[in-house]
Amino acid sequence: MPRAVLLDTRDNVATLIDPGKKGEKVEVTSEGGIQVSLAADVPYGHKCAIKPIAQGAEILKYGQVIGRATTAIKLGEHVHVHNVEALRARGDIKESK
Repeated sequence: MPRAVLLDTRDNVATLIDPGKKGEKVEVTSEGGIQVSLAADVPYGHKCAIKPIAQGAEILKYGQVIGRATTAIKLGEHVHVHNVEALRARGDIKESK
C-alpha cells in the first residue's frame, strides 16, 4: 500500500500520508512503483527525498519549484525547513512571470 504521494513525475520529493520511521521502506505512488528507505523519521504530511538532491538544487513538488536545498539531501531524507530555503512570498526575490 502506498505511504507517500508523488504529485508530479518531475518532483524530487514525495509527501507521506502517515508518519514514517528511520529505516522503514515507503512505497511511493507513481507509474514506476518507487520504493524509498527512510534515512530519518518523517512526520505525517512532510516530504522525503525520492532521489538525491544537491546543495543549491531546486526542490520540486507539484511540478513546481517550492524551495532550494540548503544542504545536500540524501535519498529518503526528511525534506523540510531544516534543509530547504523557501523561495515563494519573499520580498527579496523577484519572481519571473
